[in-house]
Amino acid sequence: MFNSLSDRLNDTFDRLRGKGKLTEADITSAMRDIRMALLEADVNFKVVKDFVAKTKERCLTAEVMDSLTPAQNVVKIVLDELVELLGSTESKLVLSSRIPNVIMLVGLQGSGKTTAAVKLAYLLKKQGKSPLLAACDVYRPAAADQLATLGGEIGVPVFRGDGAHPIEIAQGAVREAVDKMRDVVIVDTAGRLQIDEQMMQEAVDIKRAVKPDQVLMVVDAMTGQDIVNVVSTFAERTDFDGVIISKLDGDARGGGALSVRAVTGKPIKFVSMGEKPDSLEVFSPDRMAKRILGMGDVVGIIEKAQEAANAEQLEAAERMLRDGFTMNDMLEQMRMLKKMGGMKSILGMLPGGQRMLNQMGGNIDDSVFDKIEAMIQSMTKQERVKPSIINGQRRARIARGSGTTPADVNNLMKQWGEMNKMMGKMRTMAQQAQGGKKGKKGKRGKKMRMPGIPGMGNMGALGGMGGNPFAGMGGSSGNADMDMLRAMEQQMKGKKF
Repeated sequence: MFNSLSDRLNDTFDRLRGKGKLTEADITSAMRDIRMALLEADVNFKVVKDFVAKTKERCLTAEVMDSLTPAQNVVKIVLDELVELLGSTESKLVLSSRIPNVIMLVGLQGSGKTTAAVKLAYLLKKQGKSPLLAACDVYRPAAADQLATLGGEIGVPVFRGDGAHPIEIAQGAVREAVDKMRDVVIVDTAGRLQIDEQMMQEAVDIKRAVKPDQVLMVVDAMTGQDIVNVVSTFAERTDFDGVIISKLDGDARGGGALSVRAVTGKPIKFVSMGEKPDSLEVFSPDRMAKRILGMGDVVGIIEKAQEAANAEQLEAAERMLRDGFTMNDMLEQMRMLKKMGGMKSILGMLPGGQRMLNQMGGNIDDSVFDKIEAMIQSMTKQERVKPSIINGQRRARIARGSGTTPADVNNLMKQWGEMNKMMGKMRTMAQQAQGGKKGKKGKRGKKMRMPGIPGMGNMGALGGMGGNPFAGMGGSSGNADMDMLRAMEQQMKGKKF
C-alpha cells in the first residue's frame, strides 16, 4: 500500500536535492508533482487541494532551518503536513471503568469487520482483557460460523444467539459477559455491499440498545474515492468514535485511507497490515507518514523485536555480548526475524526499504532462512558453538549434509565472521560506556546489556545467501535522507548539528 505514492514523492524530492538553492518556481513545480501523486493515489480532491495549498505556503514562508539543506526543509514540511493530515497524535483505544465495555464495529460488507473484530479481541486479550465476541450479522451466510471459527483459534468465546434478532443478540452478549465475567464485548454488526437504510437503521438501533463505549468503523483501504461518501454517511448516522483501516497491506493505491481523517474529523485508531490475528496495529500518524515518505519505521521494528523476544533470548543477548556470537545465535535470530513477519515486513520498515522492495517487484524469497538453517543443523554441537574450527573438510561435509554447496557454506562462514566482529565492537562500546571489564559489572554494579534491539545482531549482514535483499545495504539509508532526520532530532533537542 502507498508504494506508488511513496515512489512518486521520493522522485520529486530527488529532483529537489539536485538543486543548491530552491526558487519559487522550483517549489511550485514540486507542489504540482505532489498534487498529481496524491490524486493518482486516490486521495480526495478537496483534501489534496487543501494539503498542497498549506504545504506550498509553508515552503515559501516558513523559517528555514540552517542545519538542513533547502530540499531537506521541503521534505520536513511535507512530513509535518502529512502527519497533520493523518491526525497529528496517536488516538489509542480508551476503555472506561464500566464492566463490560462494549465496542461496536460498523462498516460495509467486505470491509473486513469480522476479521477486525477477531484481531481486536486478540489484541485486547494480550493486554490482559477477557473479550467476548457477539455475532450480530445474521444475513451473510456462515458469518456467525466464520466468527466462531476465528474466535476459537485465538481462544475467545463467541455469543451467537441463533435465530435471534441482531439487537437481541447484542443485548444477550452483554448479559453473557456479565454472567461469565468478561470485561469487553465486541459487537460484529451486519454490512451491505452498499449503504442502505435498513443497514443504517439496524446499526443505530443496536447502538441505542447496548450503548457502546466505542463505535469503530472498519474501512477497506482499497475502497478508493468512494470511501469519502461511506465514512461521511456513517459519521452522520452512527457518530462513530474512530476508524480501523483494514487491508493496508494490499496492492491498491490506498489514498482513500489518507482522506478519512480530514473528511470526518474522526481519528484512525488501528490499521490492519496482514491476515494473522496479531496484524492489527495501533495507528501512529508520525510513523505512517515517515513510511509513506520512505523514511522507514524503526520504532516499529523495535516493537516487533521486543514482542518476539523472550527472557531466554534476552539472556542469550547478554551472553553474546560477553562471550561472542555462535551459529546457534544466528539460527535463533533468523527464527526471531520470522516471528517479526519475515524480511519483506522488516525491509518495508527500514529507511528507503519500501522503495527497494518496489524496485525488486515486491518479491522477497524467505527461503534463504531455510537454506541457512539446514547448514547450521548439519553442523556438530562443537562447530555451532565454536565456528572458527570449521575447516575445508568440515565445510564439505556440512554442504553434503544440508544439500547445499561448499560456496554456500563459505558465504555463511563469512557472514558469521562479520557478525562476530560486530559483536566484539559492541562489547567494547558497552565496556567503555559502563566503565567495566569483560565479564564484570559496570561502575554502578549493573550487568552489561546488549545495546539496541534485544537479541538482534546484524541481520543485515546476511548478504550473498540466495538473493537476500539486505545484501549490500551496509547501513545506507537509500533515499530516506537520514541526515535530515538526524538534524531534525538535534534541533528538537536544542543542539546544533
